[in-house]
Order: sequence, then C-alpha cells, then structure tokens
Amino acid sequence: MAKKLLVTGSSGLIGSEVCMYFSRELGYEIHGVDNNQRAVFFGPQGDTRWNQQRLSEDLTAFTHHEVDIRDRAGVQALLKEVKPDVIVHTAAQPSHDRAAAIPFADFDTNAVGTLNLLEATRQACPESPFVHMSTNKVYGDAPNRIDLTELETRWDYADPAYSHGIAETFSIDQSKHSLFGASKVAADVMVQEYGRYFNLPCCCLRGGCLTGPNHTGVELHGFLSYLVKCNLEGKEYRVFGYKGKQVRDNIHSLDVARFMASFVESPRSGEVYNLGGGKDNSCSILEAFKWAEKFSGQEQVHTYVDENRIGDHICYYSDLRKMRDHYPTWDISVSLEETIRQIVEAWKIRAGN
Repeated sequence: MAKKLLVTGSSGLIGSEVCMYFSRELGYEIHGVDNNQRAVFFGPQGDTRWNQQRLSEDLTAFTHHEVDIRDRAGVQALLKEVKPDVIVHTAAQPSHDRAAAIPFADFDTNAVGTLNLLEATRQACPESPFVHMSTNKVYGDAPNRIDLTELETRWDYADPAYSHGIAETFSIDQSKHSLFGASKVAADVMVQEYGRYFNLPCCCLRGGCLTGPNHTGVELHGFLSYLVKCNLEGKEYRVFGYKGKQVRDNIHSLDVARFMASFVESPRSGEVYNLGGGKDNSCSILEAFKWAEKFSGQEQVHTYVDENRIGDHICYYSDLRKMRDHYPTWDISVSLEETIRQIVEAWKIRAGN
C-alpha cells in the first residue's frame, strides 16, 4: 500500500511542487489541503485554483480537501481520518506587508493554524515526520546590522564571518520582524517545541526566496515571479529602497521538495535549517532585471521608490553548510539562470504566448 502524504497549501508554489515530487518520484498517495486563501489575501491575481486543477488532472492518487487550517476541529478530524505517513505544512499568510492590515487573520493562519496541525499530528500520527515551511523573516531586520559593502549592482557582506551567508545560529531576538515575521516566529518555535518536548520528528525550514515556474507571484509576495510577469506585460515594477541592490537567495521549488524528501527519509526532532539558494543562487533586483531581459527579450520597465519596506533585508543569503552536513546527498540542482528561464516560459504559456 502506498504511503500517504498530507500537504497544506497544496495549491501554492511549494505545496504543489511537493505533491508532484512525492507522487511521481516516491509513489506517495497525496492528500492536498487548500481553501484558496491566497485569493482572499491578495485578490484575484493571487488565485491558485488553476494549480489545484492541474494537480487533480496530472496526479492519479490526489485527493483535495477544502479545509481551513484555522478550523481546529476540521484539522483534527482530517488527520484522524487520513493518518498520513508524512505531513508537509506550507500553508500561510505569506506577506509581511499584508500582515499589518490583517493582523488577526495573519496570526490565526500562521501561528494558530500551525499549532492546530501539530497537535492533530501528535494525536493521530505522532511517528509521522512533520515538515514546516518557516521563513528567514524570523530573523527580523537583524541581518541589516551586519557590515556591508556596496558593489556596482548589489550589496554584500563585508564581515568575513558571513562569507557563506546567514547560519541557523543567528539571533531572532531584538529586531523588527513585521507582524508576519512575528507570527511565523511563533509557529517556528512551536514546531521546535513539539520536537523537543514531545519528540515529534519535525523541522523548520527557514526559506529565503522560494520560487519556480508554478509561482503565482504578486507585488507583495513572490519576488522573481512577479518581476518576470511585469517584464513580459510591460508593466511597471516598483523597486522599494536600497538602490535596487538588495540581495536575495533564490531556491527552485524542486530543490525544496528534494530536501524535504531527504529529511523524511532520515528525520530529526526539532531541527532548524536555513533553506535558500545560497550565495551562488543570490541576486539583487538590478541583477534580476538583466536575467529577465535576457530570456524575455524585453526591457524591464521599473520605477524607484526611495523608501524600503519595513523590516526588509538589505542583503540575505543562506548558509547551506548545516543542510549539506546533515544530508550530504542533497544539494542545489537548479541554477538561478535556469530558474528564471523556467519562470519566463511558464508566464508565457499562461498568457497564451
């Protein structure tokens, strides 16, 4: 009998990639949990029903569950019914800008929803690995205190202690997180506690810029996907502060799914990993413009807003050494260049080009 995987946020970028990977590569029966809250948070442009439909059509063993993770009784009933062998939790309110306008919806989704899932897992299937998609925003704006050097197209760390990027030992305290970052800290710490207190096999993956061709990028969330969409439509892209030289590391959703599979094969309890593309897959907004223009053949239309987003990182890329040490068979397999090429092609197809 096939093992069962339950994925929350299954119609989103990471959730859908995990569904596809565990189904096609590992033979899992997939149970997707999604109620299209992205469309509620971001409007029609955030709608992910198209991805839900794609999963239903492309996967033979896929069951969709229209469940809101804030519904404690509904989550408990679902876990009790399915008793999954693996739980991957990717559902979230993902925008630190949007959170300030909807603080209760943000916290109830990110913090309370995660607790609902953890406790339901503990009661229904405590031996099943639980993988939680956290975020690098749990570090708040503390990375901005690292000494930086300004290069022609990007900022970079001047302090050699950070030559490999931000490690998991970096402090999450005494910094401005945004309400989104704070709600994700609550979820992150709760996952760690269920690992340490109840010995639940679980981990927090503190993602950088998670991206790929199936991302429904919008201005407030989905940096590369939205940038490419603007490029192809000739729409103005707004750059918020830092001269457009702010740096992010970008990891393809396939490599996220591959790491989750490695963890599930050899789980640990209460672990934390900084899951990003690392320095090699990092780029600034200015550099991303050039990549998008290369593959689209169109000039990027943009305007500069001389005000950075609250709590935004000037430079952030993940130190991947702990991940590689714990799971030496895993590494980045999709380059930044190939990732952007795929995003360009995906938006062209969706536009009917």
